[in-house]
Amino acid sequence: MESIKEILEAIKVSTIQIQKLIAKGDMGKSEQQNSTGDTQLKLDIMSDVIIEDNFKKVPSIKEIVSEEQENIVPINSDGEFLVAYDPLDGSSLVDVNLAVGSIYGIYTEKFGGKNIIASVYVVFGPRVEMVVCDGTKVELYRLLKDEFVYIKDIVMEQKGSINSPGSTQQCWYPHHKKLIEDMFDADYKLCYSGGMVPDLHHILLRGGGLFSYPGASDKPKGKLRQLFEVFPFAFIFETAKGGATDSTSRVLDIETLHIHDTSPCFFGSVSEIQMVEKVYKQQKSE
Repeated sequence: MESIKEILEAIKVSTIQIQKLIAKGDMGKSEQQNSTGDTQLKLDIMSDVIIEDNFKKVPSIKEIVSEEQENIVPINSDGEFLVAYDPLDGSSLVDVNLAVGSIYGIYTEKFGGKNIIASVYVVFGPRVEMVVCDGTKVELYRLLKDEFVYIKDIVMEQKGSINSPGSTQQCWYPHHKKLIEDMFDADYKLCYSGGMVPDLHHILLRGGGLFSYPGASDKPKGKLRQLFEVFPFAFIFETAKGGATDSTSRVLDIETLHIHDTSPCFFGSVSEIQMVEKVYKQQKSE
């Protein structure tokens, strides 16, 4: 991780600045829309500007791309790393005082699941926590007096107990609906805040379970974006001894054709990922 230390330092600085921004509570809407047509909150735009400004100071970054922007932004032609980020995932939850987060994927050569070498996410909740993954370990840090203090390594159990089902339920395909219902019948506990970052953080810290955002009749290719959300968390879950699938294939093997491509995704313990793939492969064979 020494080679990307400067990037991590820029993320830490951005996190402290965004936390102060969140505390001000400006939830006004802008007149702009992001790449998927969502009206951007001023908080999203300001968080994006903070991160971009800090990344522009890092010589090792070649290009960046934000979930809030349409195109790749060149930084340093001699840079080694590419960074894709979601500046403030779930930002609308700030208005009701629920946890939100930032997500970062660090890539080499080109943006794609097979090229990710590190990922980071930040949870802005009652405490500000940051999770850093270099492909060999997943580390939890906590912000204490403007410094990030190491807390522990995160390692998942083989099987978990949490079920976090995302997307519009009335649009679920029958086999997915049955999968979720069967999990609740097997005593899995519901945990779903509407925020990807806090829900996945919950699963990681509690040892395991399943977060699902499937393809559905309204969004056959899912809603979550590969470079900014899906790949960074897939990298973390695999490194933490869990897994990530698009329902039948390993998430990090998915090909990215456009920087804003989306994908169905399931993150969880090994047992839950095997359960998902069994159900979906059985459905395809029928």
